[in-house]
Order: sequence, then structure tokens, then C-alpha cells
Amino acid sequence: MSVLIETSLGDLVIDLYTDLAPLTCKNFLKLCKIKYYNFTRIHRVEHNYIAQAGDPTGTGKGGQSIFGELGGAKYFSAEHPKLKHMRGTVAMAVSGLKAQGEEGGVCGSQFYFTLADGLETLDGRHTIFGQVVEGLEHLEAINTTICDADGRPLRDILLRHTIILDDPFADPPGLMPPDHSPLLPPQEYLDGVRLEAGDTLEPVEVDEAEIRKRDARAQALTLEMLGDLPYADVKPADNVLFVCKLNPATQSDDLRTIFARFGEILSCDV
Repeated sequence: MSVLIETSLGDLVIDLYTDLAPLTCKNFLKLCKIKYYNFTRIHRVEHNYIAQAGDPTGTGKGGQSIFGELGGAKYFSAEHPKLKHMRGTVAMAVSGLKAQGEEGGVCGSQFYFTLADGLETLDGRHTIFGQVVEGLEHLEAINTTICDADGRPLRDILLRHTIILDDPFADPPGLMPPDHSPLLPPQEYLDGVRLEAGDTLEPVEVDEAEIRKRDARAQALTLEMLGDLPYADVKPADNVLFVCKLNPATQSDDLRTIFARFGEILSCDV
């Protein structure tokens, strides 16, 4: 079970431990599904330690679980799988623990990537739920970014987009995924954005065609990773109306029935 996160420094592919931390993985996947993390920033980087993200306020003090987003409890009880931290580990931040190895604590939306090996002091304190399997070079770029005294990168590192490659969990009642990913960041992000000296934000008009193009590209990347497309930029011949993947049980007569309402069917073969 995997998720692709597009950051402003490159893409990260995360394999999730859905069997070992099912509630944490479900929370993360459903937050990704409602685009909760889009345009959030990596708000704290500690060199050769961790990069923390997942807070829409960008302060390290905000965020809530998918259950809180749906009107329920803001946090959920932390899971504690017996896993070890290594470079590229993805873990949900746990609050309310007093000692290493102590059971309990709660999780919301904030998570972190580890930036080095040998971080045993984190073991048992937070909920490991995934591992970066592609894009470790981008993690290193995050690791070497220049930060201020509070650990915030001097130039914002954004989580621009999340793509769910596989989700084994049923949606909780009331979940309403957006029709498409947001093209522009929310105003609260723009109010606190940090750019390089001399940079400015120019007004941008929302282009519906650009939204559709971006979503189509994201879907093509997903199909490529699942093996349903040879590569994301593949295109049909000019005389092909559309291409689809059929259920193995679909027969020619089924297609005739489906498309007969549009007119006479001259030929139909599967």
C-alpha cells in the first residue's frame, strides 16, 4: 500500500505498514484523500534527525485526525507497533507520552520523516507507519536545507500534492473527497509564505483546463506505478476514441448493450 507525495524538492513514494499500524495508516490515507496535506509545509527540519510536516497551520501546534475533520474526536489513540527507526522512516507524531516505550498517547495529522540511521531514541515513542522507498535523494535535499533558529526552512518546502496508489480501507461515514486537487494554496498559507529575498507572489487566475490536465497527469502516474500503463505519457493513435481497461468478465455483447444507446453498432469485439 503506497502513497506518492509531491514536494517542492521532489517526489517521495511511501510504503505503508497497513497490517502493523492499521488505524494510523487509515487516518493518513483518508487525510491524503481529502487533500488535507496539499500546500502544507515541512515546518521543522533537524539536520540528520527528522523533518516534521502535516500541520496545516505551519506552526507545529495544529492539525487534527480525519475523525476530527468529520466531526468526531480531534485525536485518536496511538498505536505502538514494534518497529525500528531508520533513514526514510515515516512516523506519526505522538503526544502525551512521558517516557520511551510507554504505551498510550494520541495522534492527529502531524508526521515526520527520519533523515538518518541510528535514531534509536525515537523507537517506541512515536507510531511508525511507513517507509520512503523512492526519493531518498529528495530527503537528503530536505536534510541539507538551511533553516532559521526554530528549525523552519528559510525557503518553504511544500507538500504540493498527494496521490494514493492503493487504499485498502473503507471510507468513514461522511467523507467527501474533493472533485480535484486544489490548484492554488489557501489564503492562510499565502499570508505566512516564506520566499527567497526579492521574490514576490503574483496573482494567478484559476485555470480549469490546467486543473484537469494536472489531475489527468496524476492519474496517469498512478496507473504507471500500478502497471496498468507502460509509461505515464503514453497516448492512443489518432483514430482511437478512447482506451479503457475492462473487467476480465466483460464480453463483446456487454459492450454492445452499453453503447447501443448512442447509435448503431457496426463492430464490437473483445
